[in-house]
Amino acid sequence: QVQLVESGGGLVQPGGSLKLSCTASGSSYTIYVMGWYRQAPGKQRELVATITRGGRLNYSDNVRGRFTISRDNFKDTVYLQMSSLKPEDTAVYYCNVQYYTIGGYWGQGTQVTVSS
Repeated sequence: QVQLVESGGGLVQPGGSLKLSCTASGSSYTIYVMGWYRQAPGKQRELVATITRGGRLNYSDNVRGRFTISRDNFKDTVYLQMSSLKPEDTAVYYCNVQYYTIGGYWGQGTQVTVSS
């Protein structure tokens, strides 16, 4: 059974930084894409950033230049370094992994609140 454990969310002031982590466990299969999505109250879940196993990156326009996604293939872990945070970045952030063979999975979500 695949499990995704997220950490690193919290409360931060505008202009501050946070780093999210997500580790996948419970499968010996290889992960193709790892990524982060977010959902603000009353809004649909949206893409934040993804990274392929080979390192190809994709960012939403809202976060490009402020957020950096990275991964450790040996640890099946994906990171999201968030800088210059804005109140509109407030949301629940979800980790997503896509395996080559067994499909995709979601984490439980971690709250990020940007407020003074």
